Amino acid sequence: MKIMVIEHLAKLANLTLIGSEKKKLGQQLTEILEYVRQLEKVETKGVAPTSQVTGLENVFRQDETQASLSQDEVLANAKSQTKGFFKVKAIFEEMI
Repeated sequence: MKIMVIEHLAKLANLTLIGSEKKKLGQQLTEILEYVRQLEKVETKGVAPTSQVTGLENVFRQDETQASLSQDEVLANAKSQTKGFFKVKAIFEEMI
């Protein structure tokens, strides 16, 4: 693969490559394209397109509401609390 093409692809991918990396990437891309050419030769007439092969449909469960913990239960093991809320150290410093 030509170095100019490799440099263009590297620029598009925001990659900084040295000479040996350009050569290696060129070889790898050439191998990938050769493999794609082999795949293009595979006879696919009469083969239905497949988006998935498991046969599963909608494996998600329905949402069900459940009772949650009370505020007292939630705060029971809190290291520090104030007025019904967790009390934590400030994580932001005032900017001057």
